[in-house]
Amino acid sequence: MTLALEPVADPAAPLARRNPVAKLGAALLFSLPLIATLDPLTPALGLAVELALLPFFGVRYRVLARRAWPLTLAAGGILVTMVLFAADRTGALLMSLGPFAITTGVVSGALGLVLRVFAVALPGIIVFATTDPTDLADALVQNSKAPARFAIGALAAFRLIPLLTEEWQMLTLARRARGIDAGRNPVAGLRLFASTTFALLVGALRRGGRLATAMDARGFDSRVPRTYARRQRFGAADTALLVGAALLSGAALTISILTGFFNPILG
Repeated sequence: MTLALEPVADPAAPLARRNPVAKLGAALLFSLPLIATLDPLTPALGLAVELALLPFFGVRYRVLARRAWPLTLAAGGILVTMVLFAADRTGALLMSLGPFAITTGVVSGALGLVLRVFAVALPGIIVFATTDPTDLADALVQNSKAPARFAIGALAAFRLIPLLTEEWQMLTLARRARGIDAGRNPVAGLRLFASTTFALLVGALRRGGRLATAMDARGFDSRVPRTYARRQRFGAADTALLVGAALLSGAALTISILTGFFNPILG
């Protein structure tokens, strides 16, 4: 059974209608300066800008928050790891947890890393939530002159991702029907998870090989000039999106430098 999920974004939103290559380029331009510094202020400013622009991309806060739990879980793990095992423990002592000294330097570094995870990941989430995969592949070939073999192959792989979820459910139900269930045993659960993952990987490799052979048989690598059913236009509004992303990321970095928070990752 497949559940009907609420759409993440409204495709009619102003920025959601922009060219896929422009949205992808804007995400890269905005994200790259955020990883140039270790301070928490720069990613915090970047995250604030991203959250403020979400409505213009048609992304719903409630749906995004509900579906971003893997990212939140990863950020929580990073925070705990940094607080407990950070090598640099300079700054004023805030509290002690046995042998672990929690200082202002540790908290600042952990907070900066967690904010950077969200600030760098969110633009990519916005791009893929507001872009049809076929439009993205067409735009990469038409506007970025990417090789058609690469773009169409990536599109085919992206289209297969939902099938992995369905196949995982089928494998789990099939094993449960055969009496293979871990119950409440965590060790047995880990072994069952590993074996199911391996079976899913084998199935994905087989399907990928069959798909690649079928695509080559249909002339996807014929090197003959192709025609496109969907023309992807790159206009002035798309250029403005790229320029705006560069200016906003530069502004966040400038504020960090002027306020003395800037802590370059190199140097």
